[in-house]
Amino acid sequence: MRPSGRATDALRAITIETGVSRHAEGSCLIRMGDTHVLCTASVEENVPPFLRKTGLGWVTAEYGMLPRATTSRNRREASAGKQSGRTQEIQRLIGRSLRAGIDRVALGERQITVDCDVIQADGGTRCASITGGWVALRLAVNKLLKAGDVKSDPITTHVAAVSCGVYGGQPVLDLDYAEDSVAGTDGNFVMTGEFGLIEVQGSAEGATFSRGELGQLLDLAEKGISDLVAAQKAAIS
Repeated sequence: MRPSGRATDALRAITIETGVSRHAEGSCLIRMGDTHVLCTASVEENVPPFLRKTGLGWVTAEYGMLPRATTSRNRREASAGKQSGRTQEIQRLIGRSLRAGIDRVALGERQITVDCDVIQADGGTRCASITGGWVALRLAVNKLLKAGDVKSDPITTHVAAVSCGVYGGQPVLDLDYAEDSVAGTDGNFVMTGEFGLIEVQGSAEGATFSRGELGQLLDLAEKGISDLVAAQKAAIS
């Protein structure tokens, strides 16, 4: 029995509220159970120096957690003067994942920065950031299309992410913190809307896992991605 009482293949309750930031070109608040992430997408009419005069656009991301997103206060990284290795790793993952669903030629020489700020954490913050980040990105691109700033849609597919792991000896979908903190195996799966794999992160925390168990986790991930893409479609409709 999972602590939440969910079936092994059930996501936490998910809601995606759009238009939550007045100034950002695209924004949403994604809630996956008790994990809540504010995602905003900002368009800039320039690109990093290494892309100037290439005709290619760029999508990047930044990630952070508010001090009381967790059970005890975490010091703001800005006050420490540097980002943690975890923060840097997660925001690079978000950026890589979102770029996998973008035609950078069609985007043109402009940059879209997706900011993912964790308001409340209960496991799976990087996955929620990717899933919500795509919605914010989609809304920002819609504005570019409506204004005629881009001629063809640079977004080629949905991108979403979900965690899977082995909890209590059983493969389960979408781990919350109670499960994640004691899981024997913990993994994050980033996929396109057609289940193309973008990135797989998996580690044996308490015991090794078999190739067969990895296959079970992939099956669970596909079901989760299907449900998350449906939620993305509902949010932008």
